[in-house]
Amino acid sequence: MAAGPGRPAPGRSFEFVGRQRELGLLLAAVRHPPAVVLVEGEAGIGKSRLVHEAALALTAEGHRVLTGHCHPLREPFPYGPVMDALRKGGRWLPAEGVPPTAGALAPLLPDLADRLPSPPPRARDAQAERYQLVHGVRAFLSAIGPAVLVVEDLHWVDEATRELLLLLARDLPERLGLVGTYRAEDLPPRTPVLGAAYRRPPGTSGAVIRLAPLSEAAIGELAAAALGGQATPDLTAALYQRSEGLPLVAEEDLITLAEQSLHGRAAEAAAHLAHAEVPRGLREAVTERLATLSETGAAVVDAAAVLAVPAGEELLAAVAGLDAERGAQGLTEALQAAVLRETGHRDGARGEAPQREDVPPPHGVRHGAGHGGQYVFRHVLAQQVAYRHVPGPQRARLHRQAVEALRALTPPPLVQIAHHTLAAGDREAWLPRVEEAAEQSIALGDTGTAAALLHQVLEQPHLSADDRSRTALALGRIAVNGPDHLANAAVLRSILADPRLPTATCGEIRMDLGLLMVNHGGDRSGYEEIARSIGELESKPEKAARAMIAMAMNERDEAAAHSRAWLERAEQTLAASPDQAVRAAARATRLTLLARDGDPAVWAELDRLPRQSEDTDLLRQTTRAVYNVGELAIELGHDQRAAELLAESRELARRADIPYLECYSRIALLRLDGVAGRWEGIERGFAELADQYPDMAMAGTEQSLTLGRLATARGRTAEALRHYRAAAEYGERESQVTSAVRAAVGLAAVRLAEGAPEDAWATVTPAVRLLARAGAWARATGLLPVAVAAGLACGQEAAATALVEQAGEGLRGRDGPGARAELHLAHGLIQAQAQPALAVEHLTTARDIWRAVGRPYEAARAAELLARALAATERDRAAAHLTDAVDSFTRLGATADTARCGPLLRELGLTRPAARGRQGYGSRLSPRERQVADLLVEGATNQAIAQALFLSPRTVEQHVAHVLKKLDTTRKTISDVHPGDST
Repeated sequence: MAAGPGRPAPGRSFEFVGRQRELGLLLAAVRHPPAVVLVEGEAGIGKSRLVHEAALALTAEGHRVLTGHCHPLREPFPYGPVMDALRKGGRWLPAEGVPPTAGALAPLLPDLADRLPSPPPRARDAQAERYQLVHGVRAFLSAIGPAVLVVEDLHWVDEATRELLLLLARDLPERLGLVGTYRAEDLPPRTPVLGAAYRRPPGTSGAVIRLAPLSEAAIGELAAAALGGQATPDLTAALYQRSEGLPLVAEEDLITLAEQSLHGRAAEAAAHLAHAEVPRGLREAVTERLATLSETGAAVVDAAAVLAVPAGEELLAAVAGLDAERGAQGLTEALQAAVLRETGHRDGARGEAPQREDVPPPHGVRHGAGHGGQYVFRHVLAQQVAYRHVPGPQRARLHRQAVEALRALTPPPLVQIAHHTLAAGDREAWLPRVEEAAEQSIALGDTGTAAALLHQVLEQPHLSADDRSRTALALGRIAVNGPDHLANAAVLRSILADPRLPTATCGEIRMDLGLLMVNHGGDRSGYEEIARSIGELESKPEKAARAMIAMAMNERDEAAAHSRAWLERAEQTLAASPDQAVRAAARATRLTLLARDGDPAVWAELDRLPRQSEDTDLLRQTTRAVYNVGELAIELGHDQRAAELLAESRELARRADIPYLECYSRIALLRLDGVAGRWEGIERGFAELADQYPDMAMAGTEQSLTLGRLATARGRTAEALRHYRAAAEYGERESQVTSAVRAAVGLAAVRLAEGAPEDAWATVTPAVRLLARAGAWARATGLLPVAVAAGLACGQEAAATALVEQAGEGLRGRDGPGARAELHLAHGLIQAQAQPALAVEHLTTARDIWRAVGRPYEAARAAELLARALAATERDRAAAHLTDAVDSFTRLGATADTARCGPLLRELGLTRPAARGRQGYGSRLSPRERQVADLLVEGATNQAIAQALFLSPRTVEQHVAHVLKKLDTTRKTISDVHPGDST
């Protein structure tokens, strides 16, 4: 049947049927940016067609639709799919007003460099460079107006681009829609499409659209649009049975029927489809079309099937073994038969909506230079069928010819050359070629491509031990330095699962896995892997010593008692070693242990570390030591030193290219802001870290501990408990004791405030044992004062007194101002009743130490306790101290602490009438009512509000009633009209 009006000629688009609901979902999301839409479905299900239809509608509405594609045989080019899409948006860049941050894209978009701002100074480490690029992409897309970024075939995305898209999706420009398509079955095992669990941020619309096969009715609509009255129910049933609802297969059958000119013979057409030898799928339709080609046309198609990526006319002819004239003839025939199609021009700058199934050439490939067109199969399934149709010996010959043709290109596409070398069966030549391709990928920053190549090497059954070892170690280095520690750990485990790996290589990989688990995942079970690696590294003493050094850092599970022994064993192993880097690692660990113990000798030793070494490995160990001691300085109470060391470690981390240590330093500096009373903006700081380092366990834990502390001070007990419980869960896995202890202290403090001292005592008791076993008395965690307060409140005075004595003994000779302040505070609590004068002396000392350290909240708590100790005997002094405490609490925004002081203020006659009463606020909330409203937003009950603000239940009832009336809302809907505390 010839193509009539409305019917597709070969290669033309079919009617869009059966996807109106999905199209509506996609458009509804993207029309309300920012939006993230993911379209999932098997090959041939219609993902690209759906996106194409949406692009047509959005383009008509003024959106700029930019499309990039991922490829299975990609040449190394960092962020290639995104850069390919942005390249098409050049014509929409305004002449002025492009944000300076967009200049980061200039080196990756040389064709647009004259329209972009100058590139910023080069980032000093890979992580900073990635985020510089993210900001550049955001700025570019914001500058071109309402935009939609489409990335097709995310199942083939490289890791660098995946991370870029994840970071972009977590903080989209206001007028951007991000759309991705993928095949779930082709994603790496246990890998979400964006590499990490993604939840749309508040204010971001979107959807996950999973395409199912078309119904028989939809296939009937497709057939009717293509064949008109010839689309009988029998023919529709045959089409549906063969395609199983896969539109791509049904379309291929319809093209075949049109080519066979079955006009007026609908019954014969249905019988033909129903009784074909291959009753379902695409294979027969493609095979039948291949059979119609001449020898020249078949040669070009075979070459295209072997190349497997879009290729130019010259390359196709060269691989097919044809001269230019015959190559052009064969290509023309393949296009007319709708076996191949043209993908468009390389420049892609016209900014048009994407054509259906449009796949641009792989990044870095210059196929057919001098000819704008690139040619490819209409879809990947057709290419697979055609490839299998080529006889084996001819396939091998074509792969060899592909190698020669590709090597003649400038630059040569090394990834494809390696692929064709292996496919041709030349394993001896393949190994150096694939290693060369991996090295090129790493040099270009495309570690995802490099990792895929190295995995391919390890899959080879007859690889020599040396080659397997070298490849595994290279892949391990990529994994250890990658952005996603969970995915990296999975890679390392997959390497270790290879029974053919040499023992020493296993040891190196296993040590890297253990360090990854401990340092990035916060999982101390990684020490089991490190301990096991020591035996495997017997033939490599320097590597074994590194593992011993790592073992010295664990202080859980009774391991703290063995830390010195592990370090001494490592130093003995290195006695005759010339390896300066591993010696530096041992020295950095010794300094860490000195700081951990509160040994004052650490400061002089730290000053002697080399800061200007040209040896990167030595500089890395200096960075590690400076960071470790800086973080521990916070726990010791040397806050000024901590600030200096952590700022230095950030700078050193940039110079030594250790992005995770810069992240650690930023986390510790945020912790320092928390203890120094710099609370404003601290939540924003942690949110930025979470965006930039989404899988860094330490960031989440410190965020929970710090925000739990702030929530407690503000009387938000439910929020505080949520944060502390999350931190406690991490603390159970972590190798250092202080996270678990701080979480327990937070939970106990909340229970004390709620009037449940027995629960508080039960919470701190195991934490006390943990701290004692680790001998970590010098590190201030808040445990001692809370434990003593809980013990005294529930009748455990003897145990509380014994704990104070034990802590005092543990602090002998230790340099820990914070721990000494806590010890004096605990003594003050113990002596408050029996020896009030002594209690005042201890509490005064505690307050003065905290002031000297620079912690206003702790100093205010000590001043409050001092006022309470003096209230019965020296009211004037008590009033002065209490006024100081309340002033500090008020400046900090510690509303719960301010409220707790209220009764004593009144008792001391310090209550002053407000400048205006409730009447003066009219319909606005008074300060007290705002506090109540903030707690209602958190879901607090009246009882919880009363406890937080130290009010009677009756007073709370009145405040709640006034709040709800003024806001014209209910408890359930108050969060819709009241934003809560924004500090």
